[in-house]
Amino acid sequence: MSYSPTVALWTLARRECAKILRVWPQTLLPTAITTALYFTIFGNLIGQRIGTIENLNYSTFIAPGLIMLSVITNSYAQVSGGFYFSRFAMFIEEMLVSPMSDSLIILGYVLSGMMRGTVSAILVAAVATFFIPLTYAHIWVLISVVILTTAMLSMAGLLNGLYANNFDDISIIPTFVLTPLTYLGGIFYSTSMLPPFWQTVAHFNPILYIVNVFRYGMLGISDVPVVEALSVLASINILLFFTCYLCMKHTGQLRK
Repeated sequence: MSYSPTVALWTLARRECAKILRVWPQTLLPTAITTALYFTIFGNLIGQRIGTIENLNYSTFIAPGLIMLSVITNSYAQVSGGFYFSRFAMFIEEMLVSPMSDSLIILGYVLSGMMRGTVSAILVAAVATFFIPLTYAHIWVLISVVILTTAMLSMAGLLNGLYANNFDDISIIPTFVLTPLTYLGGIFYSTSMLPPFWQTVAHFNPILYIVNVFRYGMLGISDVPVVEALSVLASINILLFFTCYLCMKHTGQLRK
């Protein structure tokens, strides 16, 4: 039987995606519970004291950010854990000696992260409807930012899985880098509320662009120019892909 890149890619992506559904109480259920808690505590209890932001109910304002929070964490976790486990169980070696190219291996794992991120977005949006009426002002902007975000975080997760030496290393980046950037990315507030210096600093945070473009897609408001934000996200995706490709080619981690 001749080698087919399409079949190889489909097989890898399907295997990784199957894990998501097989252990859904670990991969999907926590997202729904966490979102419900955010809306209950921040939206209803604290939101009543805050009032409105940008002439919007506080629960409505934070909804896009909460959806993207789940997208970011799930896309990253899917690939970082999945890729490291393939090294830990040593079945990555089967792919390395196969005709599959490094770019195809990267794409297979990234597709699984994109699937989990997208499913989590849909799930969180469904939970949000129990608390607020959702609107979709610019649907194509929403689709574009979800694609760019899930791909970006999946590739970042792949780099983490590539260089992790144990399962504890998988949690270092999400805990000390990703979580602070996420909470400082404008999910719970508008950057216009910050002093000028911190507004400038905030623009170096890629999560700010993700949250604001998605908020623009849902509510029609954004703290950053939408075209600029999409360009930044696209540029980061290109940079991360080539970084992943070069690391796959030259790192010794895969052959330990």
